[in-house]
Amino acid sequence: MRATFKVLFFVNRSKEKNGIVPIMGRVTINGTQAQFSCKYSVAVELWDTKANKVKGKSKEARDINFALDNIKAQIIKHYQRISDREAFVTAEMVRNAYQGIGTEYETLLRAFDKHNADFARRVGKDRTKETLYKHTISRTHVANFIKYYYKRNDIGMNELTEDFLNQYCIYLRNEVGVQQSTIRLYCAPLRSIVTHAHKNGLIPRDPFANCYVSGGTKEREFLTEKEVQTLMSHRFDDPAMTVVRDIFIFGCLTGISFIDIKNLTTDNLVTINGSLWISSVRQKTNIPFRVKLMESACKIIDRYEPFRRGKRLFNFYRNGWTNVLLKQIAAECGINKHLTFHMSRHSYAVMAISNGMPIESVSKVLGHTKITTTQHYAKITTEKLDKDFSMLESKISDKMKLV
Repeated sequence: MRATFKVLFFVNRSKEKNGIVPIMGRVTINGTQAQFSCKYSVAVELWDTKANKVKGKSKEARDINFALDNIKAQIIKHYQRISDREAFVTAEMVRNAYQGIGTEYETLLRAFDKHNADFARRVGKDRTKETLYKHTISRTHVANFIKYYYKRNDIGMNELTEDFLNQYCIYLRNEVGVQQSTIRLYCAPLRSIVTHAHKNGLIPRDPFANCYVSGGTKEREFLTEKEVQTLMSHRFDDPAMTVVRDIFIFGCLTGISFIDIKNLTTDNLVTINGSLWISSVRQKTNIPFRVKLMESACKIIDRYEPFRRGKRLFNFYRNGWTNVLLKQIAAECGINKHLTFHMSRHSYAVMAISNGMPIESVSKVLGHTKITTTQHYAKITTEKLDKDFSMLESKISDKMKLV
């Protein structure tokens, strides 16, 4: 055994609460150090700094000292095993081995890498590039959080607790600066990976089973009918802005999402009772939907027919660049809103419900799996309330005469 190898225990006085301090361990090898929690606490006055153990012969002192001896024995065992296999051993390697890090897929980030690699192989079949990108970003945030909060490069799956998820959410909100809805989005793949590890026997229990990450109550922005009309009547000097405006308006008139518009082909155009419809399947949920095309939506299809490549109805920019141009379009049209393509879908839902379309029909058009999702999109506007009150007044005003 190398002379530079050392294990010692100490108490973290900076974490003192009511005179109780946590017991920590430190491994030192060849000038490298790695610390870890021993999962025990003791009254600060009972800790013997020189002896590296609890003072006295009480049952508590004997139990904790026995546990510390056991921890040290395990660390020595891991050090010897790694030394037999590796030419150079670091304190972090030994500490990680003791904490269950090191075997395949027993660390969180390795499990994340396997998950994302499996996900990537399914892209184009039953998974999308956009969702893979979100999972990749989620993995980056988890890795950064582990470095920020634990001062480590990885964490063992068997070390995960509810507090890990709680602190991760706080980190995303305070350090990364994302909204609650995005926090929930980034937590989804993390929770899925941990649940999968539990089901496959990598960890004895799911530490996040009782955790709930709220999606928050985010107000969904939309364009009013007047704002949509402003966009439709404006003439742009830049042809690219005209294309983006037209596709955005198509979304406002159909409620179809960006990716589903991009996927539309001539095969999705069907005639029902003499009218032109779009019949397709949502990429996100695999739920079929049908929507009857208004006159302006048909004009947009006809306008871009000469520019088709194969069967695709439209050829336009990726979502990111489209949203950049939408900001410029909003500014040029005097619309003081953070315009994104998905707002076209919100706007359709609001216009449809405000003009009397039943929410059940709107839900069917949008391809939602639950009507509660449609209720989040729909917003009762002042115009809708005015119409409803006017209708109520016309029906009962003659009956409600004050004498």
